[in-house]
Amino acid sequence: MPIVAALFAVVLIACAPRYGYHRDELYFLAAGRHLSWGYPDQPPLTPLVARVMAAIDPDSLLMLRLPAVFAATLVVVCAGLMARELSGGRAAQALAAAAVASAAFVMGVGHMLSTAVFDLAAWSVVTLVVLRLIREIGAPHESANGEQARRVAGWLSGPRWWLVIGLVVGVGLQNKLLLIFPVLALLVSLLLFGPRKLFATKFFPIAIGIAVLIWLPYLVWQAGNGWPQWEMSRAIAGGSSGTSDTPIMFVLLQFGLMGPLLVPLWAFGLWRLARDARYRAFVVAYGLLFVLFLAVGGKAYYLGGMYPILLAAGAVPAAAWLGHRRTRWAAVGFVVAVNTAGSAVLFLPVLPVSMLKDTPVLAVNYDAGETIGWPEFTRQVGEARARLGPDVAILTANYGEAGAIERFGAPYDLPKPHSGHNSYWWWGPPSDAATEVLTVGLERDYLTRFCTDLQPAGHIDNGLDIDNDEQGEPLFVCRNPRASWSELWPQAKHLG
Repeated sequence: MPIVAALFAVVLIACAPRYGYHRDELYFLAAGRHLSWGYPDQPPLTPLVARVMAAIDPDSLLMLRLPAVFAATLVVVCAGLMARELSGGRAAQALAAAAVASAAFVMGVGHMLSTAVFDLAAWSVVTLVVLRLIREIGAPHESANGEQARRVAGWLSGPRWWLVIGLVVGVGLQNKLLLIFPVLALLVSLLLFGPRKLFATKFFPIAIGIAVLIWLPYLVWQAGNGWPQWEMSRAIAGGSSGTSDTPIMFVLLQFGLMGPLLVPLWAFGLWRLARDARYRAFVVAYGLLFVLFLAVGGKAYYLGGMYPILLAAGAVPAAAWLGHRRTRWAAVGFVVAVNTAGSAVLFLPVLPVSMLKDTPVLAVNYDAGETIGWPEFTRQVGEARARLGPDVAILTANYGEAGAIERFGAPYDLPKPHSGHNSYWWWGPPSDAATEVLTVGLERDYLTRFCTDLQPAGHIDNGLDIDNDEQGEPLFVCRNPRASWSELWPQAKHLG
């Protein structure tokens, strides 16, 4: 298992500097420069991480992505340890870790800094600790190897593991609100199907208190700003995100999150957990989350955190069946290797950029296109503004465009950009003295609510024929605003 995790980390590190920043990473860097206890679309942890890494080396994409590599590698390690908690030996642990390391979803989120990778890591740790609790408290007569259970040396043993859960959940909720749903689903499932003995300890309410206390500053910020996170959630459910899924795609993509070749293994793990009363709550939680996210228009990857335990549960009996038969192991190794190769080609920057437009990568992996062309984008914005004058403000359609201008705009003397998108709206409008504004990515019909005089200033072209969100987007010069920008600014607000 350690070898698998190390190889996984090496691959992610090798790929980290390729292509370029993702639009979300540019946004996290901008949010890190406006540190707060909350944002309209996320808690503060990931922007804080971005700020720390930028302080170490502001120009290193590898440095920015190292925390994501660590978090994704932790998921791989947790998968192996889950197999151990489910009575699996070294072979089962290695198989579970290798399966998770080969997964498309885990590779994808491990490649770049995002809230998703920390959310996945937090839930993997919570799952692992709950398995330990079940072993030590719920079924103390057995251990991971089928022997008499042995408590962990020191004070951290038995019900005290709840304190770890409280800490991890609290920190996880300071990263992404999504974590609350699997936590509640698993708690409800454990209460309904057991083992209920897990809750018969004073450490359970203490854990809840720890989690709420850590999460509280973000809740206070949300309450003080009208709970914009709920508006954001409704926008995503309505399809405003580039990775939003239809109900049909939500279902179909469950077979691709880990890679199609791993479906038999996690399906077997689901069946195995359902047959064991000690672990049946995980199956119920999976079902509850599936129905919930499908009903509310959630993204397919929201369910991704449940698959490491399913793969670990399938790996234990699979490794026992494989035994010492080298031929069988070779066949399984080949399947995992093919899954790894397919996941890497689709979700890591393996292919040359010049080849992407002729491959299915962009159709399968939306995020790949969003990591290409930002320096060229900023250069074109800089050239357009240079033709206008030094006092022209910049207004962009989305936070990625604004973040790119902040990151790459210095050589072109570009000012701080403005946008009505998510946190950028909170950070304020152009100056009321601005009579000319260069707009980026905003359509003419939309801009007529702000200006009486609109002149085309060109279009964005990444020069690679890459069909991403910025390709072909218009530039306009917006003159003669209908009112002061501070008065117009409420109309510019949009979440998504």
